[in-house]
Formats: sequence, structure tokens, C-alpha cells
Amino acid sequence: MKNSSIYVAIALVLGQALSLSAADKVQQPVRMGCGIMTFDTVPGWGLSPEGKSVLGPTHGGVVIDKAGHIYTSANIGVFVFSPDGKVVNRFVGDDYTNIHDMEIREEADGEYIYGARNAAGEGIKFKADTGAVVMKLKFPEESGLKLTKMSPTAITVAPNGDIFLSDGYASNHVFKYDKTGKYLMHFGSKGNDLKQFNTAHGMTLDTRYDPPRLLICDRNHEPKGRLLHYNLDGEFMAEVITGLGMPTSAAVQGDYVSVPDLHGRLVILDKSNTIMAVLGHNPDPAKRVNFNVPQDQWIEGIFSGTHGSYWDKDGNLYVQDWNVSGRLMKLVRVK
Repeated sequence: MKNSSIYVAIALVLGQALSLSAADKVQQPVRMGCGIMTFDTVPGWGLSPEGKSVLGPTHGGVVIDKAGHIYTSANIGVFVFSPDGKVVNRFVGDDYTNIHDMEIREEADGEYIYGARNAAGEGIKFKADTGAVVMKLKFPEESGLKLTKMSPTAITVAPNGDIFLSDGYASNHVFKYDKTGKYLMHFGSKGNDLKQFNTAHGMTLDTRYDPPRLLICDRNHEPKGRLLHYNLDGEFMAEVITGLGMPTSAAVQGDYVSVPDLHGRLVILDKSNTIMAVLGHNPDPAKRVNFNVPQDQWIEGIFSGTHGSYWDKDGNLYVQDWNVSGRLMKLVRVK
């Protein structure tokens, strides 16, 4: 009996040690990437004091304002974080649900966020500081198109204020409006030809070039996953790169662009559109393109359904997974 008690005590101590070891391991940053595109994860960033996600399901994007606040869109609304991962504001309610993609732009009277709301079938523009909605973009009847639905997936803004809204989950047309919301034109169609889109899922203004142009993520095109350049008049320019899996969005900083791939990785390209680094690659096929990976199955430094990303002024990246529990990660650039 005495020896049995000793064995139980030893087992308890070992169990506690193993638990502590596992907990300590979870808290360790994971290094990823290579060369000048090397990053460390920040374990627990953006979680509640209890270590839980505050977002709820995520299927959206990320932008950052001049002050460094990080905005991310979840199914229930838009959450605003400080750089150290604390929630400092949020916009919830019918106007802010299911924003699939966001862009932020400084204008004469402040910063504005533009959003593509796929479920609501509209584009939206609201003030970054107050959330006040100042514009909604609906299906333009004057286009002459006969659409049964509109399901926008991406939005971006030209230097002159023209707005581009991609109907990536429906017609695959890209609609162009002026800065007041007046319909100007549309281009593109659904298909698998060179100048067609098979899910025009993501889009941004590619400022790596002069003049700037549209960079469009054609998510399901064969060979799978390509980026395209169109000029601001809606004219095809070039197929930029193929074979990116399922590219969901794009964010530009300087000469570099980050491209989340729904297969659980983030690809960084340089100005020549050569791959500089691949971050967070998921080696488990069952956990790629998988919305239903709960928080207790997250692995530090491994993504599952990479959907949105954005750079801060220091070159750090914020990455959102398409995820049932709501996942947003901070990656700190290693200098």
C-alpha cells in the first residue's frame, strides 16, 4: 500500500510536469518564413483574459488605420484591436455583419472603411472612428444586366476615389462606381478562359507599379489559383502568377504583397511576383480549407483557412483564418 501511494504521487507529479510543459510549449512563439520575410507568432494575441477568441466565426478581412488600430470583420460585426491585442472598439448590428473584405482609405475628412458584404449583396462605406455608414452600393439597375442575386466578395478604391466591387460569389462581374456611388461600368464574366473569372474572390489596388492597377485573386481558376492585373478602365493586362492554391485576398506594402491561400498558408510575393516566403503552411490535408477547426485544435504557427491579411507600418502581419471559433493572428517581422 505504501509503495502504491508513492507511485500515485510520482504519477501526479509527472502529470503536472507534462501539463506545464505542454502549456509552456503553447506559449512559445513560432518562427516562420525566411530571409527578410521571417516572422515570429505572438501566442494568445487578441484573445480574452481567459484565453478564448472574442470574435465568433470569421470569414472576413483585416485593415489597419493610421494610429495602428487593427480592424477585423467577423460574422457578427467589426472588431477593433490595439497593437497589443486588446479590443478597443467594435461595430455590430445589421450594417456590419458578414463583411467579407475590407479596404481602408484616408480622405479629406478622416479615414473610411469600405466593405464587401456578400450575404447582404452590397458594398458599404463607413467612418473608421465612429462606424457611421455614409454609403451603400447596391446592384446597379442601369447596367442593363439581369442578375438574380449579387454576392460581393472584394472591394477596393482607386486614387481618384472610384470604387471597384467584385461580385465574386455570383456573376463574377467587377462593378465600377465613382466616389459618390454612381455606376460607371462593369467588366469580367464567369468562366475559365484567360479573361474570365472563376470566383473573383479578392481584389486590391496594386501600388507596386506606376500607374497603380487592380490585382485580382481568381480563386478557383485552373490551373488553380492565379492573380491577374487589370487597369483601372477594366482592361485585362496580364496573368501575374498561377498555382497559388485558392488565393483569397491581397494586401500590398511597398514592393511586397501578402496573399492568403485558403489551403492554410500565406504567400509573400515581391515586385517581380516571385515567391519570397510561405508562412503557416498546414501539412494536414484534413485541416486545410477547413472552417470547422475549433480553438482547442489550433496549432501555433499553423493556419487552416487563411482568408485575410494586412501589414502594419513596421512590416508586421495580421492574418485572419476562415474559422468557426474566430481566429486572428499577429506575426512580428524579425529585423
